Amino acid sequence: MTPEQQISALREQLQQHAYRYYVLDDPTVTDAEYDRLYRDLEALEQQHPELISEDSPTQRVGAKPSGGFAEVVHEVPMLSLSNQFSPEDVAAFYRRAQDGLETRDELTVTAEPKLDGLAVSILYEKGVLVRAATRGDGATGEDITANVRTIQSVPLKLLGSGWPERLEVRGEVYMPRAGFEALNEHARATGQKVFVNPRNAAAGSLRQLDPQITASRPLTFCCYGTGVVSDDLPDSYFETLNLINSWGLKISSEIAQVTGVEACNDYIARLGAKRDSLPFDIDGVVLKLDSREAQEQLGFRARDPRWATAYKYPAQEEITQLRDVDFQVGRTGAVTPVARLEPVFVGGVTVSNATLHNMDEIARLDARIGDWVVIRRAGDVIPQVVKVVTDRRDGSELPVHAPEQCPVCGADVERVELVKRGKGVEQRQQGSIYRCVGRLGCSAQLKQALIHFVSRKAMDIDGLGDKAVEQLVDRELIKSPADLFKLTVEQVLSLEGYAELSAQNLIDAIAGAKSISLARFVYAMGIPEVGEETARTLANSLGTLDRIRRAQVRTLLRLPDIGLEVAHEITHFMSDVHNQNVLDQLLELGIELEESDSISAKLQASVSLADLLEGANISAVAATGAKNLASHFVTLDEFLSADGAQLSMVPKLSSRAIEAVLQVLQDAEWVAEQKAFEAQLIDFGMHWTSEKHSNGAEDPLEGQTWVLTGTLESMGRSDAKNRLQALGAKVAGSVSANTDVVVAGPGAGSKLAKAEQLGIRVLDEAQFLQFLNEQE
Repeated sequence: MTPEQQISALREQLQQHAYRYYVLDDPTVTDAEYDRLYRDLEALEQQHPELISEDSPTQRVGAKPSGGFAEVVHEVPMLSLSNQFSPEDVAAFYRRAQDGLETRDELTVTAEPKLDGLAVSILYEKGVLVRAATRGDGATGEDITANVRTIQSVPLKLLGSGWPERLEVRGEVYMPRAGFEALNEHARATGQKVFVNPRNAAAGSLRQLDPQITASRPLTFCCYGTGVVSDDLPDSYFETLNLINSWGLKISSEIAQVTGVEACNDYIARLGAKRDSLPFDIDGVVLKLDSREAQEQLGFRARDPRWATAYKYPAQEEITQLRDVDFQVGRTGAVTPVARLEPVFVGGVTVSNATLHNMDEIARLDARIGDWVVIRRAGDVIPQVVKVVTDRRDGSELPVHAPEQCPVCGADVERVELVKRGKGVEQRQQGSIYRCVGRLGCSAQLKQALIHFVSRKAMDIDGLGDKAVEQLVDRELIKSPADLFKLTVEQVLSLEGYAELSAQNLIDAIAGAKSISLARFVYAMGIPEVGEETARTLANSLGTLDRIRRAQVRTLLRLPDIGLEVAHEITHFMSDVHNQNVLDQLLELGIELEESDSISAKLQASVSLADLLEGANISAVAATGAKNLASHFVTLDEFLSADGAQLSMVPKLSSRAIEAVLQVLQDAEWVAEQKAFEAQLIDFGMHWTSEKHSNGAEDPLEGQTWVLTGTLESMGRSDAKNRLQALGAKVAGSVSANTDVVVAGPGAGSKLAKAEQLGIRVLDEAQFLQFLNEQE
């Protein structure tokens, strides 16, 4: 046997033994026998260094200490999960899944423990580990490849065969309780700092710059899913995990398939009963629909999938005393109460502050300064006050009042109004949020607004951290986001932490941020209730900042997923003189927005005269009455000039409705409002006569399912997906009989073969780009 053959045989033996020991917990050799084989391999590799490869068991710790962690952009975002806290919540999630799938059949769900560790992505190419990254913010993580290579339960090379050319596995790196206790015992014996809990120990171990330190920590990786996969995997999530397990990756021994909502809750109860006896920490149960086809059909919300959720077990609780209540001011001016507590140890950390959410929550709790309160670490992260122990009151407790003036700038604090619509009437009532009216004149709001404005998903100005923003505001170098673009190198040099090069780099980064998409710019402005998805909806639907600034509430209500309160927040923000000045200044300073010349076709066709009248808040005139009025009068002017005799000729219009119409027609303010709305519809190019448009109203790919496979050389996979979704297509991850088109770039594999087998239309990259150009 040649040295190369000996080395290959030893590596295969060691990989199999490691798999049985670290993944299956079922070793077939003693530690001494494993060590002997390892030494034999090590000796042979020293004799033949040209035969050493990165996937050899001897190369787990081979990297030198790093100077930092590089960024890794996840090709498929690592989304978070929605949380459920009761059997009723789980039942509601289950019903929503059934509704989305349009079925009442019982659904098969895969249930598994929610490990309390750190989410990690590991990429294998041709079966070899090439990269590992943290979850980060879901879109971008940190490259921790050298550290993950040291974890014995992570194979450097996949076992067996049949794995995809590219396979990204996702899972949790955690520290078993026994290893955690041993680590802390050693730390105490050597005078080192002990860790508070296993999760912190795991997270701290993975972020060591020296892989040798990570290697000395008892870490384990458990796989719970996949990200990028170049070839098809089984439709069943449970089968997929077991297949991945056969390739050498650990999966939870507690994983189970269950059918029906009762079985889901039974599993949660069973696992909860033995939670304390498990060899690792868990904070809940993850429930996922087992069918990949069902997962694709349900899709995702902005932050989480509709086909999966996490049930969170009750967090640890303790009792302590509420010493005081302070009020903090956020980016939108919201004045939020924060409990100052007698420090107490809860869930592995010492807690001295906790959220009280808002004044309504304080009223609900009847919390008073001096009370003894129950503290819970919600989601095992954010401490909150959940209950007041009224039996301990002695009469010295003091009530909590919302401040009348902002604790930061001294401006008035106003209670926000909620806007609701019911029975044709728009109603306003007091909300739970108090807001400082100082806007950007309040340093607290200005700091938070600027931090949001420069963040990666907004203007993405690199090199401007939170501390620098605080210094700029405190030194009155910046009084609005527009002032950022007036900064000089000299001003930046006056801040702590900047030298000549870093100051110039910051100024260059600010200048480079002037060209930006409309959606990101709208998000950067920090409009209350407007997140990334709503900003994208505004940009894609209305096309220009000018239209967004002028859009009336009723226009905004025509847009997907924008309700009355959000519409009012947008119009209130855009009508504010101070905000108008900031927007004007930004444009004058050279902000170049990537805008569309026209509003979306779907929005153009979304309003008819019937819609206009239905939304006009006429008492006793609902959808049917509005449709009958529109059919009879055809135009708004005809309707506004109608008299009682003409109204009596409208089919099926009740006398009560006629009376209500005549009453509003005498209201000059109401009539002016309808004319103003009509004028905006005309201005925006929207149809508003008796019937809705149908030609060209739908997006060109509405109702179609597309699949992307292979590598697109001219654009990223996410860019291609966004372009298709903007045209109305659903972008799926696998090919089926329901697939309309497959885009196949270089390296396309089984998906292309399946498409050809099913006779599905296939476009290469050049044809795909030509198609996109034709849609513009």
